[in-house]
Amino acid sequence: MHLSTGPVDPQNQEVYALWDQLADFSVADGDAALTHLLSTLRTMLSARNVLWGAVVRLPSRKRTDPLLGWRPRLVRVLDPIPAVAASVQKQYDTLWSGNVDLSQILSTSGDEPFRVRLLFETLPPEWFEGEHYRRHYLDVGFADSISVRIALNEDVRIRLFVFRDAQAPRFSAQDGQLLGFTMRGLRWFHRQQLLSHGLLIANAALTPAERRVLLSLLDGQAEKEIAQKLGQSPNTTHFHVKSIYAKFGVRNRAALAALWLGKLR
Repeated sequence: MHLSTGPVDPQNQEVYALWDQLADFSVADGDAALTHLLSTLRTMLSARNVLWGAVVRLPSRKRTDPLLGWRPRLVRVLDPIPAVAASVQKQYDTLWSGNVDLSQILSTSGDEPFRVRLLFETLPPEWFEGEHYRRHYLDVGFADSISVRIALNEDVRIRLFVFRDAQAPRFSAQDGQLLGFTMRGLRWFHRQQLLSHGLLIANAALTPAERRVLLSLLDGQAEKEIAQKLGQSPNTTHFHVKSIYAKFGVRNRAALAALWLGKLR
Protein backbone atom coordinates (compact mmCIF):
# COMPACT_ATOMS: atom_id res chain seq x y z
CA MET A 1 0.00 0.00 0.00
CA HIS A 2 1.37 3.41 -0.91
CA LEU A 3 0.83 6.22 1.58
CA SER A 4 0.97 9.72 0.19
CA THR A 5 1.86 12.69 2.35
CA GLY A 6 0.97 16.31 1.88
CA PRO A 7 3.40 19.21 1.85
CA VAL A 8 5.35 19.80 5.07
CA ASP A 9 5.17 23.22 6.67
CA PRO A 10 8.51 24.99 5.98
CA GLN A 11 8.73 25.98 9.64
CA ASN A 12 8.31 22.34 10.65
CA GLN A 13 11.05 21.38 8.19
CA GLU A 14 13.32 23.88 9.91
CA VAL A 15 12.51 22.35 13.29
CA TYR A 16 13.11 18.80 12.03
CA ALA A 17 16.46 19.92 10.62
CA LEU A 18 17.42 21.41 13.99
CA TRP A 19 16.51 18.20 15.83
CA ASP A 20 18.66 16.20 13.40
CA GLN A 21 21.57 18.62 13.76
CA LEU A 22 21.49 18.42 17.55
CA ALA A 23 21.40 14.62 17.42
CA ASP A 24 24.58 14.66 15.33
CA PHE A 25 26.63 16.42 18.02
CA SER A 26 28.78 14.09 20.11
CA VAL A 27 28.38 14.10 23.87
CA ALA A 28 31.78 15.79 24.17
CA ASP A 29 30.44 18.70 22.08
CA GLY A 30 27.44 19.34 24.31
CA ASP A 31 28.34 22.99 24.92
CA ALA A 32 28.61 23.63 21.17
CA ALA A 33 25.26 21.87 20.69
CA LEU A 34 23.60 24.17 23.20
CA THR A 35 25.05 27.22 21.45
CA HIS A 36 23.71 25.89 18.14
CA LEU A 37 20.24 25.44 19.64
CA LEU A 38 20.12 28.94 21.09
CA SER A 39 21.53 30.53 17.93
CA THR A 40 19.00 28.70 15.74
CA LEU A 41 16.10 29.76 17.98
CA ARG A 42 17.24 33.37 17.75
CA THR A 43 17.16 33.18 13.95
CA MET A 44 13.89 31.24 13.74
CA LEU A 45 12.06 33.73 15.94
CA SER A 46 13.81 36.92 14.75
CA ALA A 47 14.96 37.47 18.31
CA ARG A 48 17.63 39.61 19.99
CA ASN A 49 18.93 37.11 22.53
CA VAL A 50 18.17 33.75 24.16
CA LEU A 51 18.70 32.56 27.73
CA TRP A 52 18.76 28.91 28.80
CA GLY A 53 18.84 27.79 32.41
CA ALA A 54 18.16 24.99 34.83
CA VAL A 55 16.36 25.48 38.12
CA VAL A 56 16.28 22.97 40.97
CA ARG A 57 13.95 22.63 43.94
CA LEU A 58 15.54 22.93 47.35
CA PRO A 59 15.17 19.77 49.48
CA SER A 60 13.92 21.84 52.42
CA ARG A 61 12.11 25.11 51.93
CA LYS A 62 10.07 27.58 53.92
CA ARG A 63 6.33 27.53 53.58
CA THR A 64 6.42 31.26 52.95
CA ASP A 65 8.88 30.94 50.05
CA PRO A 66 7.24 32.73 47.08
CA LEU A 67 9.32 30.64 44.66
CA LEU A 68 8.18 27.34 46.21
CA GLY A 69 11.77 26.21 46.70
CA TRP A 70 12.85 26.68 43.06
CA ARG A 71 16.28 28.27 42.56
CA PRO A 72 18.62 28.69 39.55
CA ARG A 73 21.47 26.20 39.15
CA LEU A 74 22.81 26.81 35.62
CA VAL A 75 22.43 29.82 33.31
CA ARG A 76 23.63 30.26 29.75
CA VAL A 77 23.09 33.41 27.65
CA LEU A 78 23.65 33.24 23.92
CA ASP A 79 25.05 36.78 23.65
CA PRO A 80 26.30 37.75 27.13
CA ILE A 81 27.15 41.38 26.46
CA PRO A 82 28.11 43.20 29.70
CA ALA A 83 24.72 44.84 30.29
CA VAL A 84 22.86 41.56 29.80
CA ALA A 85 25.35 39.59 31.90
CA ALA A 86 25.02 42.10 34.73
CA SER A 87 21.21 41.92 34.53
CA VAL A 88 21.24 38.13 34.63
CA GLN A 89 23.64 38.11 37.59
CA LYS A 90 21.46 40.62 39.46
CA GLN A 91 18.35 38.51 38.91
CA TYR A 92 20.25 35.35 39.91
CA ASP A 93 21.28 36.99 43.18
CA THR A 94 17.80 38.34 43.80
CA LEU A 95 16.24 34.90 43.49
CA TRP A 96 18.33 33.80 46.47
CA SER A 97 17.49 36.91 48.50
CA GLY A 98 13.74 36.45 48.84
CA ASN A 99 13.05 39.91 47.33
CA VAL A 100 11.55 38.54 44.13
CA ASP A 101 9.50 40.09 41.35
CA LEU A 102 5.98 39.12 40.31
CA SER A 103 7.28 37.79 36.98
CA GLN A 104 9.63 35.43 38.84
CA ILE A 105 6.84 34.22 41.10
CA LEU A 106 4.52 33.53 38.19
CA SER A 107 7.27 31.65 36.33
CA THR A 108 7.45 29.09 39.15
CA SER A 109 3.71 28.74 39.71
CA GLY A 110 1.78 25.72 38.51
CA ASP A 111 2.81 22.11 38.10
CA GLU A 112 2.47 21.73 34.32
CA PRO A 113 5.35 19.61 32.99
CA PHE A 114 5.51 21.80 29.87
CA ARG A 115 4.42 25.40 29.47
CA VAL A 116 4.88 28.26 27.01
CA ARG A 117 4.12 31.82 28.07
CA LEU A 118 4.08 35.14 26.20
CA LEU A 119 5.22 38.03 28.39
CA PHE A 120 2.38 40.39 27.48
CA GLU A 121 -0.24 37.70 28.11
CA THR A 122 1.21 36.75 31.48
CA LEU A 123 1.88 40.03 33.30
CA PRO A 124 -0.66 42.77 34.13
CA PRO A 125 -0.36 46.17 32.35
CA GLU A 126 0.98 47.92 35.45
CA TRP A 127 3.97 45.56 35.61
CA PHE A 128 5.32 47.11 32.41
CA GLU A 129 5.52 50.45 34.22
CA GLY A 130 7.61 49.00 37.04
CA GLU A 131 11.30 48.82 37.89
CA HIS A 132 11.86 45.17 36.95
CA TYR A 133 10.68 45.63 33.38
CA ARG A 134 12.69 48.84 33.01
CA ARG A 135 15.86 47.45 34.54
CA HIS A 136 15.94 43.95 33.10
CA TYR A 137 14.22 44.56 29.76
CA LEU A 138 14.29 48.15 28.50
CA ASP A 139 17.69 49.09 29.96
CA VAL A 140 19.39 46.10 28.26
CA GLY A 141 17.61 46.49 24.93
CA PHE A 142 14.72 44.04 25.37
CA ALA A 143 11.01 44.73 25.08
CA ASP A 144 9.31 41.34 24.87
CA SER A 145 9.91 37.64 25.57
CA ILE A 146 8.53 34.13 25.30
CA SER A 147 9.36 31.65 28.04
CA VAL A 148 9.27 27.88 27.99
CA ARG A 149 9.32 25.62 31.01
CA ILE A 150 10.18 21.93 30.76
CA ALA A 151 10.08 19.61 33.78
CA LEU A 152 12.74 16.89 33.61
CA ASN A 153 11.62 15.44 36.92
CA GLU A 154 9.87 16.67 40.06
CA ASP A 155 12.91 18.64 41.21
CA VAL A 156 14.60 19.88 38.02
CA ARG A 157 13.23 22.17 35.32
CA ILE A 158 14.59 23.82 32.21
CA ARG A 159 13.71 27.47 31.65
CA LEU A 160 14.25 29.14 28.28
CA PHE A 161 13.63 32.79 27.39
CA VAL A 162 13.67 34.29 23.90
CA PHE A 163 13.89 38.10 23.78
CA ARG A 164 13.00 40.72 21.19
CA ASP A 165 13.86 44.42 21.16
CA ALA A 166 11.53 47.38 20.85
CA GLN A 167 12.05 47.65 17.08
CA ALA A 168 10.58 44.17 16.51
CA PRO A 169 6.89 43.30 16.71
CA ARG A 170 5.63 41.58 19.82
CA PHE A 171 5.72 37.81 19.90
CA SER A 172 2.51 36.27 18.60
CA ALA A 173 0.61 33.14 19.50
CA GLN A 174 2.10 31.57 16.36
CA ASP A 175 5.60 32.35 17.64
CA GLY A 176 4.73 30.64 20.89
CA GLN A 177 3.42 27.60 19.07
CA LEU A 178 6.59 27.35 16.98
CA LEU A 179 8.86 27.60 20.02
CA GLY A 180 6.71 25.14 21.94
CA PHE A 181 6.77 22.64 19.07
CA THR A 182 10.55 22.95 18.79
CA MET A 183 11.20 22.47 22.49
CA ARG A 184 8.68 19.64 22.91
CA GLY A 185 10.94 17.34 20.92
CA LEU A 186 14.11 18.17 22.85
CA ARG A 187 13.55 16.80 26.33
CA TRP A 188 16.28 14.22 25.63
CA PHE A 189 18.68 17.03 24.72
CA HIS A 190 18.13 18.98 27.94
CA ARG A 191 18.49 15.79 29.95
CA GLN A 192 21.90 15.21 28.38
CA GLN A 193 22.91 18.80 29.06
CA LEU A 194 22.14 18.46 32.75
CA LEU A 195 23.71 15.03 33.03
CA SER A 196 26.93 16.51 31.69
CA HIS A 197 26.91 18.88 34.67
CA GLY A 198 26.14 16.12 37.15
CA LEU A 199 22.55 17.16 37.70
CA LEU A 200 19.57 14.76 37.67
CA ILE A 201 21.58 11.72 38.79
CA ALA A 202 24.95 12.56 40.35
CA ASN A 203 25.15 12.62 44.13
CA ALA A 204 27.24 15.80 44.04
CA ALA A 205 27.94 18.48 41.48
CA LEU A 206 30.88 17.90 39.17
CA THR A 207 33.92 20.14 39.29
CA PRO A 208 34.96 21.81 35.99
CA ALA A 209 37.91 19.39 35.73
CA GLU A 210 35.64 16.37 36.32
CA ARG A 211 33.20 17.61 33.69
CA ARG A 212 35.96 17.81 31.07
CA VAL A 213 37.00 14.24 31.89
CA LEU A 214 33.38 13.04 31.88
CA LEU A 215 32.68 14.38 28.39
CA SER A 216 35.84 12.73 27.07
CA LEU A 217 34.87 9.43 28.71
CA LEU A 218 31.48 9.54 27.05
CA ASP A 219 33.17 10.30 23.74
CA GLY A 220 34.96 6.93 23.99
CA GLN A 221 38.45 8.16 24.81
CA ALA A 222 40.80 6.07 26.93
CA GLU A 223 42.17 7.51 30.14
CA LYS A 224 45.65 7.99 28.63
CA GLU A 225 44.14 9.88 25.70
CA ILE A 226 42.13 12.07 28.07
CA ALA A 227 45.21 12.85 30.14
CA GLN A 228 47.15 13.88 27.05
CA LYS A 229 44.26 15.93 25.66
CA LEU A 230 43.72 17.80 28.94
CA GLY A 231 47.41 18.18 29.74
CA GLN A 232 47.32 16.29 33.03
CA SER A 233 49.01 13.23 34.44
CA PRO A 234 47.39 9.77 34.02
CA ASN A 235 47.10 9.56 37.81
CA THR A 236 45.15 12.82 37.94
CA THR A 237 42.83 11.64 35.17
CA HIS A 238 42.29 8.30 36.94
CA PHE A 239 41.48 10.14 40.17
CA HIS A 240 38.84 12.21 38.34
CA VAL A 241 37.38 9.10 36.71
CA LYS A 242 36.98 7.37 40.09
CA SER A 243 35.38 10.49 41.53
CA ILE A 244 32.96 10.69 38.60
CA TYR A 245 31.94 7.05 39.01
CA ALA A 246 31.35 7.61 42.72
CA LYS A 247 29.24 10.71 42.15
CA PHE A 248 27.06 8.94 39.57
CA GLY A 249 26.86 5.76 41.63
CA VAL A 250 28.31 3.51 38.90
CA ARG A 251 31.32 1.21 38.69
CA ASN A 252 32.43 1.45 35.09
CA ARG A 253 32.16 3.36 31.83
CA ALA A 254 29.42 1.12 30.44
CA ALA A 255 27.13 1.89 33.37
CA LEU A 256 27.97 5.58 33.07
CA ALA A 257 27.08 5.55 29.36
CA ALA A 258 23.80 3.78 30.18
CA LEU A 259 22.68 6.87 32.08
CA TRP A 260 22.79 8.84 28.85
CA LEU A 261 20.65 6.21 27.14
CA GLY A 262 18.06 6.35 29.90
CA LYS A 263 18.62 2.74 30.91
CA LEU A 264 19.36 3.50 34.56
CA ARG A 265 17.54 5.61 37.13
